[in-house]
Amino acid sequence: MSVVLSNTVRRTTALLPLALCAALACGGADAASRGTPAASGPSEFDGAAAMAWVVKQVEFGPRVPGTAAHKAAGDWLMAEFKKRADTVYAQEWVHTTADGKKLPMRNIVARFRPADAKRVLYLAHWDSRPLADKETDPALAAMPVPGANDGGSGVAILLGVADALKKRPPAVGVDLVLTDGEDWGSFDTMTDVLIGASYFGDHLPSAEYTPLFGVLWDMVGDADPSFGHESHSVRAAPEVVQRVWAVAQRLGHGSVFTTRDLGPITDDHVPLIDRGLRVIDVIDLGFEWHHTTQDTPDKVSQKTLQIVGDVAITVIRDLAP
Repeated sequence: MSVVLSNTVRRTTALLPLALCAALACGGADAASRGTPAASGPSEFDGAAAMAWVVKQVEFGPRVPGTAAHKAAGDWLMAEFKKRADTVYAQEWVHTTADGKKLPMRNIVARFRPADAKRVLYLAHWDSRPLADKETDPALAAMPVPGANDGGSGVAILLGVADALKKRPPAVGVDLVLTDGEDWGSFDTMTDVLIGASYFGDHLPSAEYTPLFGVLWDMVGDADPSFGHESHSVRAAPEVVQRVWAVAQRLGHGSVFTTRDLGPITDDHVPLIDRGLRVIDVIDLGFEWHHTTQDTPDKVSQKTLQIVGDVAITVIRDLAP
């Protein structure tokens, strides 16, 4: 994923009408706004399993579109989500890059209660970057990024959410979307990046598809986590930011989910905001090994995955049918 900052939001999304905003944010912060303590008992999210899924993804090799590792990892992810979700399908297409390269792309869409109109959208990108452009050694800079945290951690969160929802179905519809080609090209020129998110935005599950809200989970495995407020998210869907951060506070993770202003970040939520969806970005910008060959599983923390997974599951459980 890129932490390159953009200067403006490409489209301003109007705020929800007051009544709907109240249902989402005020009633939606529900137990959190009333100060209800976190639920007791074992967590629904399995942090150890999530850590193992990070390792598994990296074992395939860098998931660079057009490579054997990319295809094998995608096939494995399809199979894993089919074990858990009610409906799973792939969006497959060929993307032609600015320099004429043909790249096979695949988004993976896993749906729970697909017939329900009331839905939540969670996303993570599953590809990894072809060039480690933040390496100072030219030889290393020409190598692909392993993508343990940048890609792998978000995928592990979605797999863990799917695992929990298989064991106890949600009260509302849930869509878990793995986007491809987020990290392929240049964020400086916005060329051949955010490919899968843009494709999903142009090929939504239905013409009427309007989830209550969406959350993008990206780079969520750092051992020293800090998730601040991203500017596109706050501007386009402030009630969703409030909802997620209130849950984190309620679960005792206020020191991790802070109100620090991150500024605007170019990530997979931006093309979806541009298409009218209320999607926010949960991301940790402090990852030291971003876009380097050192983005390996030893840099990912099971404890952090557990924190993020608990928040992700609780946001869904707080929704009434």
